[in-house]
Amino acid sequence: MECVSHCPRRIAVLSVHTSPLAQPGTGDAGGMNVYVLQTARELARRGVEVEIFTRATSSNLPPVQEAAPGVLVRNVVAGPFEGLDKHDLPTQLCPFTAEVLRQEARQAPGYYDLVHSHYWLSGQVGWLARDRWRVPLVHTAHTLAAVKNAALADGDTPEPASREIGEKQVIAEADRMIANTVEEARQLIELYGASPDRVDVVPPGADLTRYHPGDRVAARRELGLPPGERIVAFIGRIQPLKAPDVLVRAAAELLRRDPARRLRVLIVGGPSGTGLQRPDALIELAEALGIGDRVIFLPPQPPERLVQVYRAADLVAVPSHNESFGLVAIEAQASGTPVLAADVGGLSTAVRHGETGLLVPGHRTPDWADALGALLDDEPGLRAKGAAAVTHAAGFSWEHTADGLLNCYDAALDEFGGRRRAGARLRAELAANDSALPRVAGEEARPEPVFGEPGQARTRALWRRRTGVRR
Repeated sequence: MECVSHCPRRIAVLSVHTSPLAQPGTGDAGGMNVYVLQTARELARRGVEVEIFTRATSSNLPPVQEAAPGVLVRNVVAGPFEGLDKHDLPTQLCPFTAEVLRQEARQAPGYYDLVHSHYWLSGQVGWLARDRWRVPLVHTAHTLAAVKNAALADGDTPEPASREIGEKQVIAEADRMIANTVEEARQLIELYGASPDRVDVVPPGADLTRYHPGDRVAARRELGLPPGERIVAFIGRIQPLKAPDVLVRAAAELLRRDPARRLRVLIVGGPSGTGLQRPDALIELAEALGIGDRVIFLPPQPPERLVQVYRAADLVAVPSHNESFGLVAIEAQASGTPVLAADVGGLSTAVRHGETGLLVPGHRTPDWADALGALLDDEPGLRAKGAAAVTHAAGFSWEHTADGLLNCYDAALDEFGGRRRAGARLRAELAANDSALPRVAGEEARPEPVFGEPGQARTRALWRRRTGVRR
């Protein structure tokens, strides 16, 4: 779609804790990185200039990088380059925010038309930028502490209360919220008190020009994988939340039932989050279960190699304890590979149970082994699910996501402009009737109100103080 009536000319995108240029699969880099970069590229193709602010993690990074025509990444120095994870970053929000505000101050007034923040840390910065620049704030949470804590893996560390408080603050301040799925919209409304009329559902997508079916034999040859075995792949960060151990335990159970089964598990990713406390835990688990020789580990792969991983696999497993959506599931299906996923969060949207794969309630090893065996032992059914997966994934593209974002931006700009117009009218009325308002003894000057929602509250307080009205 073309830009609509209130299409922004230039937007500031905030991604404090992870750069869209980072390799997904390690550290804090994952689906959000892909989302930010791909949507920025697509918006730039529609004529919207995008500037992405992220925290610099190396002294070798230039202050500004061009990610694509019309897309700039600004690497903001805030705290030490290394040694900080996202739980340490609240202490660096002040220097980060200062540099974001300084960048806008170097430009002509009205340089940015809108702020779009990703994850709650960015929302804290976006909230201040919104008030300073007098532009709307659109926020995407990606994950929510309350949801994550309700579905923790055994032994995983819960998110701190400070994060949930910070999320509630951002959700209360944002002009519009973007949810990946209807389920996430429900969580925002019921758990965080978001106003239903300010929540838009915009599903993420996949690069369908890259992720599409290809030659499985050639893909296995390129990756050095055995040609005649069943391969089940896990792609993602190796941490308790993503639950790769669930797949390893299910594979071990399946091989215990049938030792002659030709099954190989492929793990693609690196330790992350609480998984860094025991980076070799998954390797040790495979050895302890007696299937160390049946598990292959590969480091995170760039997109041009990742598509070969999807094509090489007979099945992709997404056993996460929580996913706001699950980009891996869509990319796998776009590549023609069925998905076995946990029935949590957005995965029930990303995967059509029984048609493009299977959804497993819970994470019990026998249940996962049963589902894994049922899929792998039904060759005609597996082929049919692969074909249906391609059709299903075609409905999830970054073009569709950009359409939804532009509609959301249009609504945010329209509503924000309406509030400013209403504020201007109220200011004119106050000025015209200023002489009619009783003066408070000793008052020399009435401060000029600032409009927008915070300004309206200030104006109401002033009116009450002048008139003595308390309600």
